[in-house]
Amino acid sequence: MSDARFLYEDVAGYITELVDMGTLPKGARVPSLREVSQSRRVALSTAIQAYRVLEGRGVIEARPKSGYYVSNYRPITLEQPAISRPPESASAVAVSDIPLKLLEYGADPRLIQLGASMPSVKILAAGRLGRLLAREARTNVHKHNTYIAPKGVARLRAEIAKRAMHWGQALSPEDIIITEGCTEALALALRTLTQAGDTVVVESPTYFGLLQALEALDLKALELPTDPTTGIDVAALERALSGKNVAACLFASSFNNPLGCTMPDTKKHEILELLASFGVPLIEDDIYGDIYFGKERPRPFATFDRNECVIYCSSFSKTLAPGYRIGWIATTHRADEILKRKFASTLCGPAVLQETIADFLASGGYEHHLRRMRSILQGNMERMIRTVEKSFPEGTRITRPSGGYVLWLELRSKANTRALFDAALREGICIAPGDVFSTSGQYGNCLRLNFSQPWDLRLERAVMRLGELASSMTA
Repeated sequence: MSDARFLYEDVAGYITELVDMGTLPKGARVPSLREVSQSRRVALSTAIQAYRVLEGRGVIEARPKSGYYVSNYRPITLEQPAISRPPESASAVAVSDIPLKLLEYGADPRLIQLGASMPSVKILAAGRLGRLLAREARTNVHKHNTYIAPKGVARLRAEIAKRAMHWGQALSPEDIIITEGCTEALALALRTLTQAGDTVVVESPTYFGLLQALEALDLKALELPTDPTTGIDVAALERALSGKNVAACLFASSFNNPLGCTMPDTKKHEILELLASFGVPLIEDDIYGDIYFGKERPRPFATFDRNECVIYCSSFSKTLAPGYRIGWIATTHRADEILKRKFASTLCGPAVLQETIADFLASGGYEHHLRRMRSILQGNMERMIRTVEKSFPEGTRITRPSGGYVLWLELRSKANTRALFDAALREGICIAPGDVFSTSGQYGNCLRLNFSQPWDLRLERAVMRLGELASSMTA
């Protein structure tokens, strides 16, 4: 029996499968709420929620006094991008100025935000979080106007450790160090494990913020072939470890940015055994792990680590409060070294923000918020994929992530998405061109789109306009 929280997704998936198979063709009447409630053995309220989700995704439509019918829905026919094939040698990192511009454009209300990987403020729990912050600041004004321990607020570390138990990760609050977002967590891990000139193995394409961190530390990047569904090529990783002097690996186990791929558990086991045999540590970026569309949260590498080779990094920036900059790093064997570097760089974080997040977690509000957020994002993703399908040029490929909120598009080889980036900006649309996600000059025909914005006619028209611009450039 599925967890009650996901029963409505089971029902929605069942109806979608009937439509995809042609059992329920376009215009066919869908089983009534009472019928599906009885046949699937769920509460009527669950059936209602499922049908609302299906309406939002454009699968079914309600007709007054008549019931529900299959809408103009049809299965997605676009292929997924090919497995990446980056060079097999490590290279120095030189990131363009586009990433900085993406953050700058992300704060511009005049632009349609499809570029920066930031959650829309409209799907965050800003109201409740703001009330908790106001109460915390009002009732503990003197307590919070001072330095705190570099590790961070004890209550917050305890709440994070409790959450980790849900997916089988055994953490002590003493293993956790609160950081200024996930970016600082990754940078602290890199500074602890590497020296200037060292090589770090990464996915390809990979998050440009990570590339910026490598560049700042004068590190080399060795990119691995990466499948858009299952992640890195393990054979390529073994070749890299055998033939190169690798200081560390840095992988996202769940919903890689920008591909959205998630490595299966068997592959995680295989990778950890391989790294242990070569004595190479792993820095795990799990910032998108809570934004999953399936029944269960993917398990991080850290839950399978028996050789103490994983340093785990995450944050609330993608799910709850990007402006609070609350992240964390967890390790059982490097905590003292990391804490010294944390102390030397930022000393400590703001107590009032950490206490506010701890209050939110302790109240149970975070789980309710995540369920709502995941449902909205899954619907947004399906709408965006369908809009891309009908408006982008022939031969376009697109990912099908099972979590997160970014899509990776691969256009025909002659496309130039840096030129598309400039053309789109002139029309008030911000995207992320593909070449910023690699050090090797690849992915100039790719782009990343953020689907966290509330779906409306303005957003749909923006995606369709992008398709028109891309078509004109590849004609």
